[in-house]
Amino acid sequence: EVQLVESGGSLVEPGGSLRLSCAASGFTFGSYAMHWIRRSPGKGVEWVAAINSRGDSPYYEDSVEGRFTIARDNAKNEVYLEMNSLRTDDTGIYHCAKEEEPYKLGIGKPPVERGQGTQVTVSS
Repeated sequence: EVQLVESGGSLVEPGGSLRLSCAASGFTFGSYAMHWIRRSPGKGVEWVAAINSRGDSPYYEDSVEGRFTIARDNAKNEVYLEMNSLRTDDTGIYHCAKEEEPYKLGIGKPPVERGQGTQVTVSS
């Protein structure tokens, strides 16, 4: 059974930073690209970032490019999202998600298989 467990969400002021983590189990982690997506009122589900199975090719949605960094540790079965210069419109529930097929990467397409999420609130 695939399990994805996110952590690291919090309340942070605009301009602040957070690091999200996602622990994965139940599948061959190193064979799958991983994504971060977010849900927020009024915007629905947004794709945020993705990284290929080897961890050497990251991709970002335009509004987070240059502020967020996605990374993974295949030895630990974990994926991370480092978020800097946070803005109020970054507020939402952040989910890590598993690509549907091994060694594939659908940029901009939020996968269905995702964790429960962690709440990020950016507010003064």
